[in-house]
Amino acid sequence: MTKAKFSPFDVADHIKTAEDAVHYLDAVLLDGDANEIAEALGVVARSQGMSTIAKESGLSRETLYRTLSDAGNPRLATLIGVLRAMGLRLSVTVA
Repeated sequence: MTKAKFSPFDVADHIKTAEDAVHYLDAVLLDGDANEIAEALGVVARSQGMSTIAKESGLSRETLYRTLSDAGNPRLATLIGVLRAMGLRLSVTVA
């Protein structure tokens, strides 16, 4: 019997377009958990290149990793800056 080889699953590897990022973030936002939202933004940032997003948002890579972790709590200004660097924007719809 051959042993199966498994690789760690990373959502960031599957986010290829802005539309992919939007669908992923929309799904996470449905739950409304702040820690999961911060972590999901980190996933999208990794998919686009953390260094690029850090530079575009005016944050250091280390700050960006820390802020967009499951323990992070980004300020609204940081959130908007990161989304802008990702080519996305914040919007609101009726629940």
